[in-house]
Amino acid sequence: MPGSLEGRYIRLDYQWKKYQSSLLAHPAGIHVSVNLDSSRRWKSTIGVLSSDESITWRDSVTLSSDASPTLSVEIRASFELDCMLGNGEVVGKLDKSWDELLDHGNEPFDISFPSVHSSLTLKATVLHDCDYQDSALPDSIVECQIAQDTDAGHERFATYVTSKTVSHLNDAVKHFQLVLDQCPVGHPHRAAALTNLAIFNDIDSITSLFREALALRPHGHPDHPLSIYHLLKALIWRYSKENFAVVYIQECAQLSCKLLTLCPEGTHLHASDEGIHLRRVVLELCPLGSAHRPKALDNLAQAVEARFDQRGTIDDLAESVQHKREAVSLCPEGHSERDTYLNNLAYALQSRFNHQGNSDDLNEAISLYEEALRLCPVGHKSRDFSLNNLGAALYTRFDQRDDVNDIIRFISLQREALTLRPAWESISYEKLDASEDLDEAINLYRDSLQLRPHGHPFHYQALINLSSALRSRFAQTRKNEDIEEAIRLCQESLESLPSLHPSRYFSYMWLKNAYVSRYQVQRNLAYLSLAVENFRLASRHPTQGFPNRITTARNWIAIAEQHSHTSTLEAYITCFDLLDGHLATRSSIISRREAAAAFSGARSLPVDAASCAIRRDNLRHAVELVEQGRGQQWSLASRIRTPLEDLKLASPELAHRLLEINQRLSDAQGSAGSTDRAAADRAAIQYRRLQQQWGAAVVEIRNFKGFSRFLLPPSYEDLQPAARHGPVIILVASQYSCSAIVVPTSGEPHHVQFPRVTLTHLENLKSDFAREIRLASFMRPEETRKELQVLLRTVWDEIMLPIVIVLQRDLRITSGSRIWLCPTATFTSIPLHAAHPFRTKEDGRRELCLEDVYICSYTPTLSALIRSRQMMKKRVTPSFVAIGQSSPGAGQGEALLTIDSELELVHKLVPATANPTTLSGDDARQAGALDALQRNTWVHLACHGKQDREQPYHSSFAMKDKPLTLLDIMEKDIPHAEFAFLSACHTAVGDEKTPDEVIHLAAGLQFSGFKSVIGTLWVVDDAVAKHVVEAFYKKMVKGLEDGDMMDCTKAAWALNRATNAVKTKVPLEQRMVFIHIGV
Repeated sequence: MPGSLEGRYIRLDYQWKKYQSSLLAHPAGIHVSVNLDSSRRWKSTIGVLSSDESITWRDSVTLSSDASPTLSVEIRASFELDCMLGNGEVVGKLDKSWDELLDHGNEPFDISFPSVHSSLTLKATVLHDCDYQDSALPDSIVECQIAQDTDAGHERFATYVTSKTVSHLNDAVKHFQLVLDQCPVGHPHRAAALTNLAIFNDIDSITSLFREALALRPHGHPDHPLSIYHLLKALIWRYSKENFAVVYIQECAQLSCKLLTLCPEGTHLHASDEGIHLRRVVLELCPLGSAHRPKALDNLAQAVEARFDQRGTIDDLAESVQHKREAVSLCPEGHSERDTYLNNLAYALQSRFNHQGNSDDLNEAISLYEEALRLCPVGHKSRDFSLNNLGAALYTRFDQRDDVNDIIRFISLQREALTLRPAWESISYEKLDASEDLDEAINLYRDSLQLRPHGHPFHYQALINLSSALRSRFAQTRKNEDIEEAIRLCQESLESLPSLHPSRYFSYMWLKNAYVSRYQVQRNLAYLSLAVENFRLASRHPTQGFPNRITTARNWIAIAEQHSHTSTLEAYITCFDLLDGHLATRSSIISRREAAAAFSGARSLPVDAASCAIRRDNLRHAVELVEQGRGQQWSLASRIRTPLEDLKLASPELAHRLLEINQRLSDAQGSAGSTDRAAADRAAIQYRRLQQQWGAAVVEIRNFKGFSRFLLPPSYEDLQPAARHGPVIILVASQYSCSAIVVPTSGEPHHVQFPRVTLTHLENLKSDFAREIRLASFMRPEETRKELQVLLRTVWDEIMLPIVIVLQRDLRITSGSRIWLCPTATFTSIPLHAAHPFRTKEDGRRELCLEDVYICSYTPTLSALIRSRQMMKKRVTPSFVAIGQSSPGAGQGEALLTIDSELELVHKLVPATANPTTLSGDDARQAGALDALQRNTWVHLACHGKQDREQPYHSSFAMKDKPLTLLDIMEKDIPHAEFAFLSACHTAVGDEKTPDEVIHLAAGLQFSGFKSVIGTLWVVDDAVAKHVVEAFYKKMVKGLEDGDMMDCTKAAWALNRATNAVKTKVPLEQRMVFIHIGV
């Protein structure tokens, strides 16, 4: 119990959360009033609403329990910033007994302030005599008649709002009329009295009263903007009531332009919902053809963009871009403000690029900046501004693409800009070596902080700037007080921002930097853990864009790996989740690949994550991580093709809804890639909304019993069925370790170490193979490929032999069994299936190679293999088509002389039960070939194959008219397809930028529905390939009796036997070029 109240004090600090006035009039500000007793009260300063409709006072008050047994607090809306008329409208009231307050002890505590119209938080601290310094300085409650009548009018109206009794409204009007009667022309309160009365008048009087009030508050008067606002709202109201009379349009447009220039960033009417609504109304008043429309569009665009800066809602930024596009379109060549609107649109696009990472936005922004610069020739007042804008955008693109032309242009633009800029503006404290210069920079930042005090919209930025400079000085001087102040300033910047403000991300990042700096100097692990916590908060901050958060997660990984921190695996998982979310926002397959490739350091994440789990002896988790991180684009594309049979039984309605959304998402794929940028923006907005609907549906599905993991990354238990018919070997090539994980048919995974293999060794091995295979193409068929044999011996000794030992010794996998290889990263470029010792034993017998021991297949991911097996249940009547093109269209390659004979050979070998047909010559066109793929279960393709290393989705088969691309194939869903033999070059080779996405023609056919695919790793010599083809189909049909059908699950065995059978006819590199993928 608190005991005696005598000598007890309480300090109150104020934080306003939200305000909604019951009056039509917009308040000038809010203040807090504490009634000390019947004759005295304490008033806070008037706080002005910011753009997020919040107020933070710097006021605090210390109150004594001696004054009154109850703490009585009122929130009041003030309608004047100048001399206040009355005490304002009461919008909230709180009464608390001192017993309740003093029960909290000495720790600060919050007192919620429930109210119909507001939410105020009081931060309270109980003080003792020794803590007490000052009490509140109260005002006497002595009111003049004007103040009494004004307060009575507000009170009557508040009663009317709750009771809806008209007599209370009439009483309010009478009181406000009495006030005006007491304020004749020349009276200092007349403008306030006119404003109060105008709210309740009829449509004819309201505008005249507000006009008179505005006349009494000229430019420079504290309440001048508010008076413009009231008159503007009255005119808009009258405009809507009087059949949109054109007479008000001009005045509304002029007033709005004047008002908006008086509403700087951070003020209530700049980016609040109310301010944006006002700008929308003004835009409606400026139809097409109005001279004011471009300015109205730009004003609205700037406001919604400012709201984006506060809330991070991408739809606001998208709307800003739309409005700015229209503004530019309304200002043709020669328009005096075209350069301004071009710069504004470019800035919005660059902001969207920073948030979403779409290179189309950055490229368009650069084009717009270039045009704006052309409109600002030498001597133009805005040339330095345009030079800086274009230079910054070019530097950003250089950072993305490493195009030297961008950095050369950037340097040239910066040199010119420097000649137009005062010297002091070019100084950066990060580049300063002299401590006195850094001291000067810190002093300047302290001055800047004074100019942006608490409550200023950029107060947090001033805090961060000073903090960063202090951190830099700490790195030089090691003075503890500098880093302590830097940390405190970052924490203060966080306290000054709402919980979902996008800029909290940057405060987390600078706080993280401060803790990292402190850890690096003082080596206290607690500081490293605090840095990690801020990595965590920054990477998960929901209103910041994915690109920044992904970069943060990657940096978190680097720090955690460097210091072996316990959060390392969490950092990897966070990064995977962010990448998945980022790629899901892209509507086209190509844009997803570009988005993934933009994070060059992210390409090794799957294998590095697996390596991390392996080093922590968690092999199950390693399998899960490598699966989650690899093939993300295939995974995203397959989401909308997920079978829903089980869901249909649980909830037919939800299954139907998800199917509809999936179909609409499928239809929308690629539509956002239009060359019409405005149309592309609209398509992107529509796709984003569909994604939101899809996400909501998936969340709902996961609430059903048995569906809690619906479309979540698969667990080890989900992935192990991939090894149902033989073990799957995942080969992990990481900068931290290179090894393999064997996933058996049942039980725990096994780890296979490669003691002498590093990532550097693998990179060298990859280069050596590429060189020797290229050189072998110039050799005679009968020549021994000695250097190639040496490389294959290395693969056997260092990589595949240790795996075979585990398979035979630990798992008892017998010779002749099937195994599946799932290579990652650099392993994808090494012909693992061809590993061979090329040695003889002491008794003269040849040592066995991998293909002597096991039947090898590949799989891009475990999920792909599982999906293919599940689809095998849907077998239909077989049909076989052989597609060949010996004379491809212009630019697609030279004539292939043996193609037609290969097709004849295949047609002869395939049994009649497969209903074989042939598509060749002029009939083998892109559309015809695509149609044949869809209509047949078995396909043999003989033609030129092209791997596009820059854009792998454009990899293609050469046809008579135009190429049949990987993208064409992926867009088709062919669930009945079974087998494809790709007798063409480079059909199973991924690209360099994203090797773990396994983007190649063979994988595309598997994704589209083909369960079993034979592809090629490099150039195929068509003159000798036909020997492999002949041997393969002979093995496939061996043992078939009349009426029997070919079995695609025999393809791996048939290829193994075929390459062995043609050793004397086909050189080594042309035998090992063929690989099997799938079931």
